[in-house]
Amino acid sequence: MDQEERLTAVDNIVTQFNTYEDFLDSQITSVDLYYLEDEGLARQLVELGYRGTREVVKREDFEARKAAIEIARLAERTQKKTLASAGKDLQDNFLKALAVREEDNHNGKVSTVIFIRDKNSHGQEVSGYIDYAHRLKIEDFEVYFSGKRRLLPKPTDMSFYNWDSHVAVWNSTPNYQVIADNLEGLLFKYKRDRKILNVDPKVPPGDNSTRIPIQTDLYIQAVIFDHISRRKT
Repeated sequence: MDQEERLTAVDNIVTQFNTYEDFLDSQITSVDLYYLEDEGLARQLVELGYRGTREVVKREDFEARKAAIEIARLAERTQKKTLASAGKDLQDNFLKALAVREEDNHNGKVSTVIFIRDKNSHGQEVSGYIDYAHRLKIEDFEVYFSGKRRLLPKPTDMSFYNWDSHVAVWNSTPNYQVIADNLEGLLFKYKRDRKILNVDPKVPPGDNSTRIPIQTDLYIQAVIFDHISRRKT
C-alpha cells in the first residue's frame, strides 16, 4: 500500500470511529476476551497488529488525523460565518466590489488595498489607504455591508490624512510595509512576495497588481488595488 492509499485508509478509520479505543474495540472478538480475560491486553494486541483484521494504525497517527480533520471542519465553518456580505442586498458599486473580494481576502488569494477620500462625521475631509484583509480580521464588516456605518480610513490604517488639520499618519500592517519617504511617492511592499504596490495613478501599480477606480455614491473618491501574490506556499 502506497502513502496516498494509507492516508485514505487512515482517514476512513478516523471518520468512522470517535476515539482510538473505539477503533481497537471494533477488532476485538468475544473469543479474544474469553481467552485473554483482559480488555486492556486485547486492545494492546490489536494496536501491535497481533489481533484484528484491519490495517495497523498507530495511536499518534489516528489522533493527528482526527485533529487535522476537526481543524479543517471548524475552519470551513468559520470561513462561512465570516462572510459579512452574505445575503446582503448591496446597491452601491463600492460595497459590491468589496463583497466580491471578501472571501479571497480572507483566504489570502488576493490582497486588496482600498483608497477612500470623503468627509468624516465632523465634516473634515479625510483620505487614506486601507489594508482590506487586515481590517476584515480585526473588524466585523457586517455594519458596513448592511449600511449601518460607512467604511472610512482611520489613523491606524496604512495611511491616513486629514486635509483640514493636515495630520498625516502611516502604519505598516501584517501584510504591507509602508514606504513613505520615497521619491516615487507613497509605496506599499507586500510582505508575502516583497512586490511593490505603487498607488500613483500616473504610473502602473506594479507586478501582479491592478488599479480600479470605483464609481460610487458613498464617497467623493474610491479606488481599489488588487494584488495577487505569486509566491508559492
